[in-house]
Amino acid sequence: MGQTRATSSDEDPRVAELRTAVSRLRRELAGHPGKFPDRGIAEDELAALDAMAVSGAPEIPRLRRSLLLIAGAIGSVSALASALRDVRVAVDLFGEPPRP
Repeated sequence: MGQTRATSSDEDPRVAELRTAVSRLRRELAGHPGKFPDRGIAEDELAALDAMAVSGAPEIPRLRRSLLLIAGAIGSVSALASALRDVRVAVDLFGEPPRP
């Protein structure tokens, strides 16, 4: 975080940041030896975040929903806290969802 990343001219830097953060958390989760009941939920939602990032135009409400599900699923696993924080920061780059 805090570093400028080189991106293609048409790639949104927020999307690049989200993809990087999601990739890191996925790797750390895959390497974490502990078993916990909601691991599958976290893995599914990380895959959903990755798919949204690849599409290039993620929907803010869906990003936030996935983030909440991931946080709920792995929030108590302190070894993953830093990578989870990076995903939250990346989601926050997209701003708040529009108000109805």
